[in-house]
Amino acid sequence: MKLALGGDRGIRLALGVLLALCHTLAAAADPASEVQAKAQALARAQAAVVGVRATAVDDARSIESLGRQREGSGVVIGADGLVLTIGYLILEADHVELVLGAERVIPARVVAYDLASGFGLLQGLVPVRVAPVRLGESSAVALQQPLMIASGGEGGELSLARLVSRRAFSGYWEYHVDGALFTAPPRTDHSGAALFNADGELLGIGSLVVMDALGPDQPRLPGNMFVPINLLKSILPELQQRGASRDSTRAWLGLNCVEIDGMVRVVRTSPDSPAEQAGLLPGDRILRIDGVDVNGLEGLYKTLWGGAKPEREVILLIQRGGEQHTVTLQSRDRMKLLRRAKGI
Repeated sequence: MKLALGGDRGIRLALGVLLALCHTLAAAADPASEVQAKAQALARAQAAVVGVRATAVDDARSIESLGRQREGSGVVIGADGLVLTIGYLILEADHVELVLGAERVIPARVVAYDLASGFGLLQGLVPVRVAPVRLGESSAVALQQPLMIASGGEGGELSLARLVSRRAFSGYWEYHVDGALFTAPPRTDHSGAALFNADGELLGIGSLVVMDALGPDQPRLPGNMFVPINLLKSILPELQQRGASRDSTRAWLGLNCVEIDGMVRVVRTSPDSPAEQAGLLPGDRILRIDGVDVNGLEGLYKTLWGGAKPEREVILLIQRGGEQHTVTLQSRDRMKLLRRAKGI
């Protein structure tokens, strides 16, 4: 069930979804007052989800993959109007707006872009006047538990979903998080969308559509990946103070790779990246990094990031065709390469 939130009818339908979710979670013997309390908590949670519009600077590196104009959602998490979103929406952005309704759009500044977790933080430049959500425990969600997904902005929608797996996730773009939440059925307006439990607590921020929500070697099931909110709790003060967590200062090669049966192969290299400059090619299989065998993306990334400095010499052993080659790269600190918005 998915409903658009437009006008009085949209609000009535939204409340119907909220009540439906509550009834799926409440036992038959639960008093009606408890169900109503949950519906009110979910309604407050939905009201805290806003639209996000961002425009990247003209020469941003990220335009090639993300485009210059970006649109998604965010969630108000602070009484001062602090908004949590997915970082790629605001990466290298110099103009950001929060869409609070059809007739209320306010300017915002970028507070943080965190490469390590994937989170982004925004602050409205005028009062947001939206009550913040509570942060839940993403590690406590049970498999198959029904949840609510909400997107913001003029076309914001609500839908029901279920948690189908919780596991580590390694992205092809040198990204890894532990405890990612995978839900089904999928939403296409996932960027920055909010995942809530029946108490209206925020569990995760939408990142991707995936085709393997159940995990590797499992039946194909399309769904969404949400970055778990527990990753935010320990780094939130750091993000507000520094604009990024310390884990975001790490080596970057500019590799896009896929993992198939434990083998890691290059798909493409980022323009003007250490990988491109070193001559790595699509199809190259990465066998070792700094003398450590590579058996998957997670191992590749953690060995890369575990080095003494983000800018250093990195040695790869690759297989190209039937031959092995040793390739030396000079890694970069990616945070230094990004165009930064005002405020970071």
